[in-house]
Amino acid sequence: MDFLLQQSNYLPVLVIGLIVGYLSGLLGKGGSAISTPALQIFAGVTPFFALASPLPASITSTLSATAVYRKEKLFNTRVILLSAVIAVPSTIIGSWFSSLLPGKTLMILTAVFIVGIGCSLLYSFMKKKTTATSDAPMLATVPAGKLMGAAMGIGLLAGLLANAGGILFSSFFIKQLKMPIKQALACAVVLSAILSIPGAVTHWYLGHIDWNIALLLSLTAFPASYLGAKTAVKMKTPLLERLFALTLILFGLYDIFFTLLHK
Repeated sequence: MDFLLQQSNYLPVLVIGLIVGYLSGLLGKGGSAISTPALQIFAGVTPFFALASPLPASITSTLSATAVYRKEKLFNTRVILLSAVIAVPSTIIGSWFSSLLPGKTLMILTAVFIVGIGCSLLYSFMKKKTTATSDAPMLATVPAGKLMGAAMGIGLLAGLLANAGGILFSSFFIKQLKMPIKQALACAVVLSAILSIPGAVTHWYLGHIDWNIALLLSLTAFPASYLGAKTAVKMKTPLLERLFALTLILFGLYDIFFTLLHK
């Protein structure tokens, strides 16, 4: 571990892994929305390494959360498989283009989109007078084209921005498929784990990953993600809904602020 011997800022990396891991399990996401700017600000990591190095940690953290959601039987196999079939190759394509396209504008547009989704969901959640307590609705009638089209777009964005696409998947499942939030988060965390693999391999081939940073992030993200998922399944649905929507808004605003100010 030469990194530990040569760097004095490894502790912030471990702390970032702890925070991001917990949020990954809690909110069904890979965590790069906050890990990338946090690594640059608090650990002094260069932009490309900060962008892609969290991806291997996303694999371990999301798999940890998956173990919790599996026990609760919250997965929808059809939705996961249909999404993965299209999102995986789309992620690879997006990853290849990440070196060719300026990412700043794309990051801002994505962040604005996330803020918009968060505001829309928060309004919908606050407007609800009753909370459904039944199991997830049957999704066998959801048009495959609609689901796969969304997976293509999310996969491309995930590859371009070196993230796992968890926030976009969970938001789509809640808003468009009308999934209960806990099932949406469960499906999103599985897809985050799946998409992190081709994204990590492609960015590794392109030389964008520092494996020392990735290992440090994984050390704390793995157990923290498990705790985050345990929190999510025990949390009351209305509270989790509002927390999810508010987090989207805050993460989106944070990304916009960081992208505009960071040189």
